[in-house]
Amino acid sequence: MRSTGRFLCLVLLGCFLPHAALLASTGNGVRASLVTDAPVPIVPGKSFYATVVLDLQAGWHTYWEYPGDSGLPPKVEWHLPEGWAAGPIEFSVPHEFSEPGDMVIYGYETRQLLRATITPPKDLAENQVYDLKASLTWLACKELCVPGSAEVSLKVPGPTDGPVSWMTASVPKGIWPLSGMPPFPVSVSGKNGTKLVSFIGENGIGYEFYPDPAEGTTAGRVTQISSGNAIVFSVPCDVSAPFKGLLVEKVSRKAWWIGEDSGSAANSASPNSGIATGVLIAALFSGFLGGLILNLMPCVLPVISLKIFSFISQSGESPSRMFRHGLAFSAGIFAWFLGLALLVIVLKSNGTQVTWGAFQFQNPYFVIGLSLLVFLLALNLFGIFEITLPGNAATTLDQASSHGGYTGSFFQGLFATLLATPCTAPFLGSALGFAFSQSGAVILVMFASVAFGMSLPYLLLSARPGWRQWIPKPGIWMEKLKQFMGFPLLATNLWLLWVLQNQRGSDAALALLALFLLVGFCAWGYGSLGLERSNPARWVLGILLLLLLLIGSTLLVRRIRDAIPAAERPESGEGIAWRSYSPEALDSLRKQGKPVFLVFTASWCLTCQFNERTAINVPSVRNFIKERGITAMKGDWTNADPAITSALKSFGRVGVPLAVFYPSGKGSEARILPELLTEGVVLESLGK
Repeated sequence: MRSTGRFLCLVLLGCFLPHAALLASTGNGVRASLVTDAPVPIVPGKSFYATVVLDLQAGWHTYWEYPGDSGLPPKVEWHLPEGWAAGPIEFSVPHEFSEPGDMVIYGYETRQLLRATITPPKDLAENQVYDLKASLTWLACKELCVPGSAEVSLKVPGPTDGPVSWMTASVPKGIWPLSGMPPFPVSVSGKNGTKLVSFIGENGIGYEFYPDPAEGTTAGRVTQISSGNAIVFSVPCDVSAPFKGLLVEKVSRKAWWIGEDSGSAANSASPNSGIATGVLIAALFSGFLGGLILNLMPCVLPVISLKIFSFISQSGESPSRMFRHGLAFSAGIFAWFLGLALLVIVLKSNGTQVTWGAFQFQNPYFVIGLSLLVFLLALNLFGIFEITLPGNAATTLDQASSHGGYTGSFFQGLFATLLATPCTAPFLGSALGFAFSQSGAVILVMFASVAFGMSLPYLLLSARPGWRQWIPKPGIWMEKLKQFMGFPLLATNLWLLWVLQNQRGSDAALALLALFLLVGFCAWGYGSLGLERSNPARWVLGILLLLLLLIGSTLLVRRIRDAIPAAERPESGEGIAWRSYSPEALDSLRKQGKPVFLVFTASWCLTCQFNERTAINVPSVRNFIKERGITAMKGDWTNADPAITSALKSFGRVGVPLAVFYPSGKGSEARILPELLTEGVVLESLGK
């Protein structure tokens, strides 16, 4: 009787204590409390849930266990009676939000729930009240991000030998990940820095995927490719680390944890299954759009000007002949892309890391060869010399590309794609990132899709007779226009010369200029001599020119090969003082909690140079970096660098440009900037 009375006193006291626990301390925008679904009284040895509730004021948000591009997840530290045990913290299903600077975060608005399984011991004392306590820390953000903390507690009654009346707070309803697997097979595959989560979803239902990378690793921006019900999520991550993520239905918010072993059954399915077909169709469409947009990239503009001139030249021809020219131009595009695909397959089979556009422009010999080709085409347009094509002595290179030569149109298409490979257009990066992790057949089909996208505008223009009414009639003025078209090619040569200078130094650039002089002289001699068969003296002079070209070019190319690349130097004057990228230097700065603005670039990437000159190395950004003490770090990918290649793959990229900002603070999450930058986007991403 006495023990029952003592317990009833505890009950009366406990009627008020739960309210005190629910009114735990609050931080800016957040009110924290602790509730439980434990039975009253609790049963010894029987587990129950204890749930931490973070109620958020309007406009505030907190973060999921993997916050995305920025933020920090809440932390819970339990303080339980002796013999009690707490399981791992489980987060309720999150939502995806966008933040300034093109950042994507995973978190909560209005309310966040975190729960753990609490297990009391089997030998609980009777008629005793137990204290459950937890220390909380979180980061809540509105216009500013404010860290918060709280101590929450809750009293629960132990077993009793008499009746008990106990006031408890109701547990808020939350949406939690379901146990088991989704009602459809899921395939998890991929390599080379990217995981692919593939499945056929239910009709009319959208899906989201929230990556949860292993501790110490990060995941890049998730890309979704879908075709009907066939869906694939591409997740850039460390493929050597354990992989898991949360698959969520958009409307119902049903969610399932997906891991490496989730798709064992699906992985054994036939490669011709519906999921493979649907995903491939979606990836091919992305590649097609990327190829279409390549025509608008600055790399291709010089060749587009040549093709426009070709269209003008052909305006008097029959529609069928014009269409055949369009087919020949498209064939050149396809030939280059398919040849590039075969090269990618061979390199991948040998274990070489392959990236879009880089592996050829990182080779100085490729840059030299392309520079000479561009230079010779410019000289040809200026009328310095004419190249007679085999099989038709009356057909020159100019005539081949304008009046009747399908070979000329073919080489124009080949030339356009050759200059396009350093560019990464929207949609192209995700499509090729998917393709590079697939089989050789998929790589071939994907590159063919990009080629079709790039060639489609020319096919449409050449197939429509009505466009000719908008084009001037051919005439003498076309000779002047042809000569004018040589200047964009010379401008392209300036860019290629600058690329080589960044690769091999100023001595190499000077040697290439000397090579231009030698080739130009030999081209002039070839055009002036004519080299008729009936004049042996001219043939002797031609042979001497050929020997001069061979010997001189060999010596100059060797000089370029042996040139020592200039060490990267900080820019003088008002420029940004760049620090060279290395994984060790970046890790050191991040461990010190210093803000870092990291830019991956290459001299052969025109988009990179456009970004730096118009959006990065401008007075407002330079001043902001200096005032905030931000370390500017540059990863120059002009020459092949495995460390930079690995870093790009960790962000799900297969090419440059890539700009990343790490805010101040140890372990801060990276903010990935868009591929095409403006001054405002850079300042906003850096925190202004």
